[in-house]
Amino acid sequence: MNTPLAERLKIVLFGLRNAGKSSLMNALMNQEVSIVSPTPGTTTDPVTRTFELGALGPVAIVDTAGLDDGGELGALRVQKSLERLKLSDIPVLVTRADTPLNEDERATVEALKPVKPVLVVLTHADSGYDSAKFDWARGLGMVAVENPQRRGIEDLRRLLEKKGKQADPEASPLEGLVSEGDFLVLVTPIDLAAPKGRLILPQVETIRDTLDKDCACLVVKERELFTFYGLLTKRPRLVICDSQAFAKVAADIPADQPLTSFSILFGRKKGDLAVYIGGVKALKAMPPDAKVLVLESCAHHQQADDIGTVKIPRLFRQLVQPRAEFHHARQLPADAELAAYSLVINCAGCMVSRNAVLDRIDVLQRLGIPVINYGLFLAWVNGLLPRALEPFPEEHELYLRT
Repeated sequence: MNTPLAERLKIVLFGLRNAGKSSLMNALMNQEVSIVSPTPGTTTDPVTRTFELGALGPVAIVDTAGLDDGGELGALRVQKSLERLKLSDIPVLVTRADTPLNEDERATVEALKPVKPVLVVLTHADSGYDSAKFDWARGLGMVAVENPQRRGIEDLRRLLEKKGKQADPEASPLEGLVSEGDFLVLVTPIDLAAPKGRLILPQVETIRDTLDKDCACLVVKERELFTFYGLLTKRPRLVICDSQAFAKVAADIPADQPLTSFSILFGRKKGDLAVYIGGVKALKAMPPDAKVLVLESCAHHQQADDIGTVKIPRLFRQLVQPRAEFHHARQLPADAELAAYSLVINCAGCMVSRNAVLDRIDVLQRLGIPVINYGLFLAWVNGLLPRALEPFPEEHELYLRT
């Protein structure tokens, strides 16, 4: 149950007020986690809960505000609901079986259909059916439930499991990079930015993926790398380091030793390395008055030498444009504000889902704004491109052609 939220399949319940979304959430989880009331608009902001769903394992379920919420504040709530839907793996329309299809319901489903299939749950089925809605829902994939008795909930669980298995899962950090029996070296600095008593999420996930793929790894700090690398009797398939240690690590291992970083691994896992490579090209043509947005995904505690607010701006001004103006955010600004930026630098994105990062990338591509991530930027400023991309043949070839 400690699986990070970013790694869980996301089921988002949406529909009109009083359609039975909160009751359905409680029934799925078999506990009272969401407030149920006959008063319309009881659920205001999206409510997220985590649980285990059969063979799918850990999932997250989100209860959203009604699509028909009124007024200025209601419009903001609806917008939040739609944002969660964009990032969902399984969107679930919750609608009363005995009422006609509402235009807000129809329009939202039609907007989602080209992107991801929608599951329809007809609630209050014991009150009868609107025949036109029933036929429409059956064409999409439907389950009828009776909320007070919770009839149909097990059918819904089975259908969610089936839909979840069809969803496009995130690749694991080492997907396609290693084979059974390979040996890796993971270089994990323990500095001011390291959380006390633990490792950061990309390091933990990579260690676990090493074990899941029946490989072995040596975990070492950058100061001890040279000594322990020299003691190895088996050549590592890959050395993976913290991006901030690129220069030190590269100096301490042979030039032909495959090398990349945790941030680049997660740039592939969470985002799109091919798009980020286009951002590298943009570094070579930054205007003197460039405005750069550093986009992070979590509210981590910032240290004196923080990578996003201190190190990257300093390196950028030293090696790209000395007068560049930096801004920092955890969410994309509005399009009109974004248009002023010459470049966006993404963090690794380990605390958000791949859908969330790809949504950011789609917006930036639509606006024609180059984007790169921490790992590729630090590899470039340390002179380690294309070497850091060699483990990824397609992206390596793309970089050589850029």
